[in-house]
Amino acid sequence: MIGPQKKAAELEGSKEFAKEFLIRHHIPTAAYESFTKETVDKGYMFLETLKPPYVLKADGLAAGKGVVILNNLEEAKAELKSMLVDAKFGQASRKVVIEEFLDGIELSCFVLTDGKNYKILPTAKDYKRIGEGDTGLNTGGMGAVSPVPFATKEFLDKIEERIVKPTINGFKKDKLPYKGFVFIGLIKVGDDPKVIEYNVRMGDPETEVVLPRLKNDFVEILQAISNETLNEITIEIDERAATTIMLVSGGYPEVYEKGKVISGINNIKDSIPFHAGATINEGKVVTSGGRVMAITSFGSTYKEAIKKSYQNIEKLHFDKMYYRKDIGFDL
Repeated sequence: MIGPQKKAAELEGSKEFAKEFLIRHHIPTAAYESFTKETVDKGYMFLETLKPPYVLKADGLAAGKGVVILNNLEEAKAELKSMLVDAKFGQASRKVVIEEFLDGIELSCFVLTDGKNYKILPTAKDYKRIGEGDTGLNTGGMGAVSPVPFATKEFLDKIEERIVKPTINGFKKDKLPYKGFVFIGLIKVGDDPKVIEYNVRMGDPETEVVLPRLKNDFVEILQAISNETLNEITIEIDERAATTIMLVSGGYPEVYEKGKVISGINNIKDSIPFHAGATINEGKVVTSGGRVMAITSFGSTYKEAIKKSYQNIEKLHFDKMYYRKDIGFDL
């Protein structure tokens, strides 16, 4: 079986569980406190001790919408009341974590573990917001690049020593049975990495740039995780950069229409189209979700790879097709 057992899956299922794990194992992360309906007044007081912007996170899973960042103290207090007292996110916001805001650039680190050994996969950076320049609503991700150009060897060493090793050792100390992928959402503050969150799986659309760079037989890796022989495998990585651009339905991440015919797929050259929200209807490929397709390309640099993805996207069409034209803009 690949994947953490139920208790370890709380690293993703509960923001508070993850924060307590980070603090207990001295892994760098933002200062935080958590509150319930009964302690909402203490929450107001804690907000007053922080500098804006204010980060409020529903403790449970809220379909990717449970994190709110606000610049105004009164708005933050109103949001806290809305989450806790008015149950804005239902059960997910019975408890809310308030966190210090970390200013920096984000990236993702992926780790494989068989419970005893670990291997680090390539870094990636994704772009969550719907609008160009990272504006507008959060989505499941509008594109990604790998490797992350600013992640120097020195910085990667810090990630391994300060974050990856204590995370894997923490699983052992806390008796959390864990086999599979550990996604570590990081932020580079100055020259130091800090943990924003854990996921207990690969992340989308980073998967579409990390896995294509993996030269190994994927099944062999999964068998090694299952057999606890990950230490016997050498992970081989394609040196080229990989990028992916997500094509989404018009209106996503809010209301959008389905069933739009997708044309031009056969004209794609030198890119990999990953179908997500697409299906076949009467012999035609049509849209069936908000996140329709990810177009992944390789290049000697991320700029070259991005250019290739955009050139292939121009060959594709469906009604109200939307994508960000600035993936990689901040690098």
